[in-house]
Amino acid sequence: MAELIIEQEVLAVMEQDAINAFPNECCGFFFGKEEGESRLVLEVLPVENTKEGDQRRRFKIEPESYMRAERHALSRGLDLLGIYHSHPLHPAIPSEHDRSQAMPWFSYIILSVEENAIVDLTSWQLNNSREFEKETIKQL
Repeated sequence: MAELIIEQEVLAVMEQDAINAFPNECCGFFFGKEEGESRLVLEVLPVENTKEGDQRRRFKIEPESYMRAERHALSRGLDLLGIYHSHPLHPAIPSEHDRSQAMPWFSYIILSVEENAIVDLTSWQLNNSREFEKETIKQL
């Protein structure tokens, strides 16, 4: 599995998005460069959670947002590395729903959030058996 190296400013945007969205889930994309076994996360793009109904346990990203993210990556010379989202009042462990919606190659950052505080941060990637494996995270 890859190792994610996240710039502090990028992480701060994800954390603030999670805190601002609380008690609902936030979501967004992150971009950067793949360097061997490492993925350097350089930019983040928060997007609207468009899940109808209870957003405290689910998020939805519209197809148009995926297209904008791909165009953003191309225009900046970056790779679309993955998706982040928050788990309000729950551990930063992917749910079965998260796994069923996941795509190979992407990294999935999960922020466990309580009111005004990030409790934990993890990242996951699907293996060849479509099971999540935890990735190492380093902060710059």
